[in-house]
Amino acid sequence: MNTGLTTIVTGQIAQYPLGGVTWFYIQYLLGLKQLGHEVYYIEDSGQWPFSPLEAGLTKDPTANIQYLANALESYGLGDRWSYRYPKGKVWHGLNDSRRREIIESADILINVSGTLEHPEEYRSIPLLVYIDTDPVFTQIKLARGQADYRAWVDSHDIHFSFGERIGSDLPHNVPDTGIDWIPTRAPVVISEWNPDTPFRDVYTTVMNWTSHNSMEYEDKSYGQKDVEFGQFITLPKRVEPIQIEVAAGAGKNRHTPYDLLKYNGWQIVNPDDVCPDLESFRDYTQSSRGEWSIAKNGYVLGQSGWFSERSARYLAAGRPVVAQETGFTGIIPTGEGLLSYTNLEEAVAAISEVERDYERHAKAARRIAETHFDSDKVLGDLVNTALKRKGDE
Repeated sequence: MNTGLTTIVTGQIAQYPLGGVTWFYIQYLLGLKQLGHEVYYIEDSGQWPFSPLEAGLTKDPTANIQYLANALESYGLGDRWSYRYPKGKVWHGLNDSRRREIIESADILINVSGTLEHPEEYRSIPLLVYIDTDPVFTQIKLARGQADYRAWVDSHDIHFSFGERIGSDLPHNVPDTGIDWIPTRAPVVISEWNPDTPFRDVYTTVMNWTSHNSMEYEDKSYGQKDVEFGQFITLPKRVEPIQIEVAAGAGKNRHTPYDLLKYNGWQIVNPDDVCPDLESFRDYTQSSRGEWSIAKNGYVLGQSGWFSERSARYLAAGRPVVAQETGFTGIIPTGEGLLSYTNLEEAVAAISEVERDYERHAKAARRIAETHFDSDKVLGDLVNTALKRKGDE
């Protein structure tokens, strides 16, 4: 195992100061640190920061920067971050000389979710790794011939994807891009999630109703969660008295049909209230009986093997997950702890199955996380594979 490397991770913690987003990126930092890496976080997306209070982009990054500083400080990384505010390209965190020194001496940069605006500016680093966390949509953008996007993706040395079936078992609705996509998945630092925490008798999930417009490719439309949700709108009434709660944003740009959901028995809460930061997001996850999860329509059509990083954290907390099928069955074990569904009847049956022997499914959920999502294994394999592939070139 390769340890002692100076490793830079990119992300969008300050861009989107939200609990779930923070956990997604910080697991990479904590996991690599746990493996013995000298780890640093650089946020250089060139995007205007989002303000939960303003429910939109903001021109004042003060709160976003403080959020980032607090989040990393809580894990002993308070002196290991840099954030570039796009106006005037002003950097915060590490001073300029120290930031340049780290970049010049780094062994590897891991560009998580493609958040780095100009990878070519980091070309002094011997190994640039791109992690595609939005499979199907990424491949469609490449297949549609967006030259600037293709050049941006190609500027990395090694390419990983959460679409674990892409390449070796190319799904019918995912175009071939000519890129060697190496399977990977979301890492979870298992010790951060406690299966012994008391919980409510409520299944929950955290979601955006829609994040982007649908994407068109070869006479097919690849949409967001709103496209899929309609066929499951009556689910709460079908599983009564079991309760299902959705933490769906109430911001003016999130377009969630609250009245329709409430009419059909869904409990609705605002994520800005129940899980706005690291600790509250973990508390919300661990206080749940389990997760019922819906996927983006594009993930369902593509069947690429994508699996939610949020659902992986529910599993680590020992909470059973009932998730819409995206091709992960056969890659990750299902049937105990993690149950998949493709339609309303299967979703009802899956929740009923969990309730028939809840303790068995809860223990299985934790085992799945330990076996398949443990950051030591996921990130160890990622780094070792990237170094080997680079060495073989």
